[in-house]
Amino acid sequence: MSDVVVVDYGAGNTRSVRAALTHLGATSIVSSDPGKIAESALVILPGVGSARSAMEHLESTGAAQAVRDRFATGSPILGICLGMQLALERSDEDGGVDGIGLLAGSVHLMTEGRVPRLGWANVEPWDEAYYFAHSFAASSPDCVATSEGVTVAIERGAFLGVQFHPEKSGPAGLAFLERCLTPV
Repeated sequence: MSDVVVVDYGAGNTRSVRAALTHLGATSIVSSDPGKIAESALVILPGVGSARSAMEHLESTGAAQAVRDRFATGSPILGICLGMQLALERSDEDGGVDGIGLLAGSVHLMTEGRVPRLGWANVEPWDEAYYFAHSFAASSPDCVATSEGVTVAIERGAFLGVQFHPEKSGPAGLAFLERCLTPV
């Protein structure tokens, strides 16, 4: 059994996420196999890609249902960037697409501030800077952190989703991932 399954949806930043996990001493695999998703200590929905193609892949492989089942049992899931957005009910990206639906909320194209939002920004109330790369932003009642007025972290039960890329955020990002691995 792997410590971590980085969910494969046909795109994403799986290589950089796995490199960060390896740096922290965690064993990881990339898979969309429902059995592996169910068995792992931590599942990561990675960032980068298209919401529609990601959801089509997740639904066709059974990975979306496996993630839903995992959430229902209270097993840890981390969503990164697009992975956080996919966990919500709906996204306006690609003309509109239903998400996995773990948490209430939706995703909309940003129309104010920096668009696309690229680079480092401070996260409140965590008082730490992380690296961002996104043009869509989440809206959810489960928001636990913001940056420049944008929802950047959502949490409910054993799910934590972040808009930033911890695997590209240097020491702060590695420390964040290490905290996510603590129960693993």
